[in-house]
Parts: sequence; structure tokens; C-alpha cells
Amino acid sequence: MRFRMRKLLLINLLGLIGVLWSATAFAQVRTVEGSVVDATDKTALPGVNVVISGTNKGTATDGDGKFRIELQPNENSLAFSFIGYQTQTVDVTNAQTVIYVDLAPDTQQLQEVIVVGYGEQKKSDITGATANIKGEELARQPVLTATQAMQGKVAGVQIISSGQPGSSPQIRIRGVSTALSGTTALYVVDGVLTDDITNINTADIVDMNILKDASAAAIYGSRGANGVVIITTKKGQAGGIKVSYNNNIGFRQAANMVKMANAREYSNYIQAATGAAPAQTPYDTDWYGTITRPGFAQQHNLSISGGTEKATHLLNIGYLNEKGILKNNSFRRLTLRLNEEYKLTSWLKVGLLSSYGNSDNQNGFGNVDVDPNGAIGGAYNDAYRAAPTVANYVDGRYGNTSGYQNVGNPLLDLMDNDIRVNENRLQGSTYIEVKPVSWITLRSSIGGDFRNSLNRGYFYQFNADQNTFLISGGNQYSNVSNLTVKSIQSFRWVWDNTVTLNKKFGLHEFTLLAGTTAEQYHYQALTGSRNGVGPDPNLWYLTTGNANSSQNDGTGDKWARNSYLTRLNYNYDGRYLLTATLRRDGSSRLPGANRWQIYPSVGVGWMLTREGFMQNQNIFDMLKIRGSYGKVGNDQIPTDAYTSKVDLNHGYGFNGSGNTADGFGQIRQVIDPSITWETTVEYDGAVEFGLLQNRLTGEVNFYDKRVNNALIDINSRRTAGDFDHSIFRNVMEIQNRGLEILLTWKGKAGNEFSYTISGNATFNQNKVLALNGGQAILGGSIGASQNFTTLSDNGQPVGSFYVLKTIGVFNTGADVANYVGKEGPIQPTAHAGDFKYQDTNGDGHIDDNDRVFAGSYQPKVYMGLNFSANYKAFDFALAIYGNLGNQVYNGKRAVRINGLDNVEKSVVYDRWTSQNQNQKNPGANTGNQLASDYYVSSGSFARINNITVGYTFPDSFLNRTRLTSFRVFATSQNTFTLKKYSGFTAELPGSPTNSGIELSTYPTTRTIAVGVNVGF
Repeated sequence: MRFRMRKLLLINLLGLIGVLWSATAFAQVRTVEGSVVDATDKTALPGVNVVISGTNKGTATDGDGKFRIELQPNENSLAFSFIGYQTQTVDVTNAQTVIYVDLAPDTQQLQEVIVVGYGEQKKSDITGATANIKGEELARQPVLTATQAMQGKVAGVQIISSGQPGSSPQIRIRGVSTALSGTTALYVVDGVLTDDITNINTADIVDMNILKDASAAAIYGSRGANGVVIITTKKGQAGGIKVSYNNNIGFRQAANMVKMANAREYSNYIQAATGAAPAQTPYDTDWYGTITRPGFAQQHNLSISGGTEKATHLLNIGYLNEKGILKNNSFRRLTLRLNEEYKLTSWLKVGLLSSYGNSDNQNGFGNVDVDPNGAIGGAYNDAYRAAPTVANYVDGRYGNTSGYQNVGNPLLDLMDNDIRVNENRLQGSTYIEVKPVSWITLRSSIGGDFRNSLNRGYFYQFNADQNTFLISGGNQYSNVSNLTVKSIQSFRWVWDNTVTLNKKFGLHEFTLLAGTTAEQYHYQALTGSRNGVGPDPNLWYLTTGNANSSQNDGTGDKWARNSYLTRLNYNYDGRYLLTATLRRDGSSRLPGANRWQIYPSVGVGWMLTREGFMQNQNIFDMLKIRGSYGKVGNDQIPTDAYTSKVDLNHGYGFNGSGNTADGFGQIRQVIDPSITWETTVEYDGAVEFGLLQNRLTGEVNFYDKRVNNALIDINSRRTAGDFDHSIFRNVMEIQNRGLEILLTWKGKAGNEFSYTISGNATFNQNKVLALNGGQAILGGSIGASQNFTTLSDNGQPVGSFYVLKTIGVFNTGADVANYVGKEGPIQPTAHAGDFKYQDTNGDGHIDDNDRVFAGSYQPKVYMGLNFSANYKAFDFALAIYGNLGNQVYNGKRAVRINGLDNVEKSVVYDRWTSQNQNQKNPGANTGNQLASDYYVSSGSFARINNITVGYTFPDSFLNRTRLTSFRVFATSQNTFTLKKYSGFTAELPGSPTNSGIELSTYPTTRTIAVGVNVGF
């Protein structure tokens, strides 16, 4: 009995202790509520993030700016953050239950830190032309690379994209600044230099900083001639483990498909052109419909991050899979990113920033390395020309298009081969940072970029007989199979060592950077080929083929750079700003006497709104004037440009006998051993301003960029032997002069609706200033005896179209006879319905000497308009991009390889006939037309680049789950394009002298996708 009583008392005592502990613990969890308003006009701010400091727990203000949150006993601080406002941290005592917070507008994020190359600067202190885009803005678009997502968002930056899966957009910063050297902008990913970021997952990016002018880019010396894009990837943050998952899944289709003549229209056209109708068949084939399909794309990204004050970690995993709109075409990419940072002591920090990417590109358009016949790219060209009266594929047999014209069956182009490019890429950098005292930072980092690519092309055996073609005699037969393999390896390392001194003396602040950087690149490729390899993919090895058919080849390249750099930043009281940079570059791509060059720059700024005489005005909240001068170089030329080259296996005879021995033959006989850097000199001036409490902000920027010593090939007189007598010399001068305008308005309507409108426009004029004795550069060959369509000459933009001028159409034979010159009819072989060309030089003949300039692919204006809005839990974004004043050349329409080629539907109905005479469109014809302005069209367009609608679930929903955030969205990419050009797309990338020409262009695609953003 006594034992039971003791047991009962013990149980009651423990229960009482438990109740008291629970009550005490419950009492210690307290609820804090309050509201957040604009510090200026006291209006409520909805959507403000309220986070418990040191944790990932938080909430957001509602439509009235109010919030409610629970705090544990050891949680005594709240952080309030909102786009466009300064982040504020508020301490909360145990006795406080209500908090009122006034958030101050961020004055155009003037205190925002911008990465400028080998360091950072406050945005207010920058004197060069730069731009910044946040990673979250880029990641919302369903695209492969961040470059494409940047389209239309930065003044002075033109992005030319493609619909091809796995392709990288072309970027031009402030126009075309070279004719034959490289035009690729420099990408710097966590300190690693690269020319390609297709391996970088957009979801990994914190922000992109674009250095546009020579002053800003001068710190990169010879690498900055075409502009610099600095990419900073995410790092872990101190606090609990954070997990996020983002995805989007959608469908793709061609944004614009050219309509071709059907079987009836085609037959009528051919009969009008030849006088005889083609043979009648029961087929009416839509060849573009045959080789295309609805595309499919999906992206998945998982991020895990966390750490302590001593160490932070981040692991990102990304997967992208695209099924192209072209049959048998796909692209897959897996990316892994591991970023680590360790603060070993208060003065020592080390870090690792690394990424791995694996991609697989199947039947990628233009994979010519292992596609010697151009089958994939040829499919689009063949689909344009193939007769619709030929079947595509019936009862196991292909239609023989070569029975009508000299093109292959487009479907067979795609199905009779298997071309695959598999690439592994490891990129990363490791660094050590030492601060012996607070104002000195020593940093050493070494980075590498290793690429290993295996390109494989298998071409099936295909016999041309009655069992394989509906009509015998097809031209796509191959008696034996072929396997071609190309292995490519490249490695680039970069080693940077810098010291930074930052010191403030009263109103004077100095930052001095000095350092060295070294870079080396090595590339090698081996190619092998054999016939007779079996069709089983498991046997696709060179050793399984016919040894007697073996062929092999190899190539490689190697170069190095070494540089010394220094930069001084000076700030007096936030009013007067100075940036001075000096870099000395050395490159092995140039001969020893000209291997080293010095590149200086200087930029100044004046913050007028900090002056006393501006304190009483009520117009400008911020007004800044800046100007700069800079000089940078470009060494992106062939490594052997200044050395003689030889070719192997040339037969050499002795003593006049017929006996020969293998020897060497010289390819480039005449060289200029004194070639030097292409040099860009740029002047830049700008005004930055903020009005109406910085709701309206903007920038107006003028630049004048001149390239001296641009390299071109100069033809010399032939002497003896079979040699290419072209000399690579520095003789060309190119100018880009332009104006950039950027305006942004941030507004609110009530307490629940906020919005941002941003627009930018760039006006650029490109011109060849001088050739200095060199010949104008011909370019733009489209085949079929049309060896050039562009000319880069004095006073004209680089790559200007240079063609004959049409002055009408001959309506009758009498018109032909009456068009005479000094020696009789100017076009004696012409007929009624043919073009009438202008005899420009008046010599009575039509030839290349009568060509005239007909515009350029370079736009006179390119612009972007971006709108975003938030209403309660909904968000909306709209992006528009376009350009004006550029021309494109319809090369596919201009070339008819065979008289029986198909034609576009519009050509059938808009052509000249004896009953419908006109002075614009020619009559039906079977031959190639001369290169003329008839095929030059306006390339102006405006496109809705992206529309996104999202919904973020409120805390009332999240509190019932383990989620910290949950957003769903729908998005559309390339939604609608307004254009004059009748082809697939007016976005036509290429080299400086060969751009703007459509031949076998992969069409741009429209994407409709849905996705989620989830935080744990």
C-alpha cells in the first residue's frame, strides 16, 4: 500500500513538472505582429519578406502591409527586405508584441556592390559603362543559357538566338568591331575565362555583370575587346540547411514556318517556266511537315545549401532535356555544382567553386565535324527544294526526289544516319584570400576549364534500287556504311594573383589593385573513319570496320597569355570619382617583336546631387555625370597567322624523271611577320539620374569606339607555283558610334499592386573608316555561282550587302530590245518576265561591276521593353525585344540549284505573267537569278520574348506543410513576332562578313511551359 502511494505521488509529481515545463515552454514562444510602410509616403508595403535572423523561417506582409510571426525564446531579431528598398534589421525584446517598420527606398541601389573584374565596386562609384542582371530574373525563362535570357534587357547588347537545341546565342556588345578576328565576348565564370557558357545552369547564377566600354573592360586587356560578361554563381549561406526545387516542362513548335507550293501549285509553276508540266503523281507532300514535329523540353534543378559562420556549402543539380522540332534531334544536359567556402581564421579564407557538365547532342543541326555530307543541315535545304509531287515514305520505301531535282529526300537525310556529340566539361577555381590587416587583401586563385568531346557519325548502308525508292535511281545511296569518330580535348588554365589596398583618410577613399595573371590554352583533335561497320550501335567502333578503308587525321593548337595589371579607384566624399587602369598584355599568338602591348584607361564621375548647390532643388534625387577613355586589344587570330604553313604529301620529281618522292608544299607563301594587335580605342560619356523619389531612373550613354589595325587578308600577285598569295595584315579601321538610353519606372497603385516598367534602346552606326591600301573584303557566298553577296568597304558597315539593283521586270521582248547601251542590248539573253538590272557603271553590260550597296545586317536600332507586376500573391512579367533598320538576304529563295526546285507559295501567286504584268516580281523561271536587291528584305522585327504568370501560396497554406515557399507559374517564350521578312527568322547569326543570310537556318521556336518553385 505504501509502495503504491509512493508510486502514485511520484507519477503525479512528474506529471506536474511536465505540465509546468510545458506551460513555461509555451509561454516562452511569443507572437509578434506589426506592419511595414514606405518611409517616404507611409503607404503600406505588401510582399515584404520578414525573416527571423540566422534562420530560414519567415513570412511576408499581406496586402495591407501587415505580418504575424512566432518567435522562440532565443530569437530576438527580424530582417525586413523588399525589392527597391533598403534591408532593415529590427531587434525584438521578449516584451515586444507589436512592431512598426518604416522601409527606406534604396536610392537606385547605389550602395549595391557590382563585380567589375578582379574586385568589386559600389554602383555609385562606377565610372565605366556597366549593367547588372539578377539571376532570379534570368532563371524564370525556359532557355538553355543565361545569354539568351538576357536578350532585350541590357542597352548596347544584341543577342542573336536560335531555336536549335544545345546552341549558344551570339552576343554583340556595341556593334561589330572586327572583320576576320574573333567577335565572341569574354565570359568570366567565378574567375575562369571562357568563350562558351552552354555548360552553366542558369539556376546557379547570382547575377551577370556586363562590362560594355573599353574603360570598364580594360582590366581584362586583350580579352575585353568584344566586351566582358562576368558571371557569379551561388554560394551557401550561414544558417540552417535550405533545400529548393525548381522545374519547368513545356512544348515547342516552330515560331514561323515558310509555306511552300503544294503539288497543284508546283505543277502549274513548272509548266509556266518550262512549257511542260511535270509528271502527275498521287502525292502532295508537305516536306517541312514531314521532317518536323512538336518539340518537348523539361528542366529540373535541386539546390541544397547551408553552413555556419566558419564554413558554407552549396550543391546544385540540374537536368535539361530538349527534344527538338526536327525529327531525330535532341539535346540533354546534366550539371553538378559544388561551391565551398571556409573562414579558417579572421584573416584567412579559402574556397572552391566547381561545376561539372555532361551533354549529349543527337543529330545537332550543323555538326559538320562528323557529318561530311551535311545531312542534318541539308535536311532543311532539301525540304525547301524537294518537289511536293514526290512521296516522303510509303510502304517502307522513300520517295526519290532526285528524279525531279538534285536534292535528297529530306526525311532520309535525317533517318539514314546517327550523329551524336557527347561532351564532358569540368570547370572550376580554387582561391585563398589573406587579410593581414583590415585594409589589405591578398588573393590567389587558379582556375581550369577541361573539355572532352566525342563526336560520332554513323551513316547506314543504303542501296538505291526498286526496293528502297519509289522511283529508282536515288542519289542518296551508299554501298557501304561509314563510321567517323572525332575526339576533341581542350584545357585552359588561368592563374590570378592580386593585392588590394583599401584605405580611407577623412573624405578621401582609395582602392588600389595590382596583380598578375597568366593563361594557357591547349587543344587537340584526332579523327578516324572506316567503312563497313555494322548497324548495331554496340559495334560502332573503328576496329569493327574494314581496315583497308581506314582514314585518320589530327590537328591541334596551343597559345598562352601573360599580363600585369593595376587599377586605382579614388572617391572624394562620394562626389568626385576616378578610376584609372593599366594593363600590360603578352600573347604568343603574335610575333615576338609585337608580342607585348600596354592598355590604359581612365574614367571620371561627378555626383552632382551631393553638391551643396543641389541640396535645395526638388527635381533630381540622384544626378551623376561620368566619362571615360579606354584602350583594349584583340589577339583572336589564328596562332600561325604570322608563320609560313606547309602541306604534306606533295610529290616532288628528281632530275626530270617521272619518279617522285613525298615532300612538303607551301600553303601560305607570303606572310607579314610584323602583324600586331587589333586595338580598340573608345570614348564614353553618360548621365545617370533618378527623379520622383527615384521612382523614375535612367541613363543616357554616348560612345565612340574605333578599332585600329584590324586584320584582313590582302591578295598579292601570283608568282610561280600553286600558292595562296594572301597576306594577313593590320590595315582596316572600323568605327561603332552610338547612343544608349535606359529608363525604369517603379510604381504602385494602392497597397496590393506594384509594378516596374523598363525600356532600353541602342542606336548604333557601324562603318569601315579606312582600308589603308587593303582590298575590300568579299563575303556571303551562297553557292550556285553566287560567290559573294557582301562587301566590307570604305564608308560602309562591315558585311554590307553588295548586289545588283533591279529596276523592274521586262514585260515584252520589245522592252528587252529597247534596253540598250553603247554596244546594243544590255541584257541580250533576257526574256519577258525577267529582271531588268541597272547598268550602274554605264558600260553596256551587266556584271559584278554594276553592284550597289543594299543595306546591312547590323540594325540601326535595337531595343527591349520589360514589364513586371505583383498583385497580392500573383506575379506577372512581359518582355519584348526587337530591332529596326537592318536587312537580311533570302539566300534560300535566291538560289535554285535545279530548274525543278519547289518554290514558296507566295512566289506562285505574286509572279509576273503576260496577263498580270508588273514591275516587281519576275515570272516563272528555272534558273538561278543573279544576286540582287530583290532578295534583300527588311530584317526589322518586334517579338514578345516572354510572358510569365505566377502564383505564390500564402503562409496560411505553408503553415500546414513543411514548405517555406511554393510558387507555380506558366510561361511562354517567343510568343509572337511581328516582322516583314517572309523567311523563317530575321535573326541570322554568322561571322562579321557572312551574317544576315538565310540558307539552312534552324527556325526559332515558341515554347509554352509550366513549372514550380519550391523551398523546404
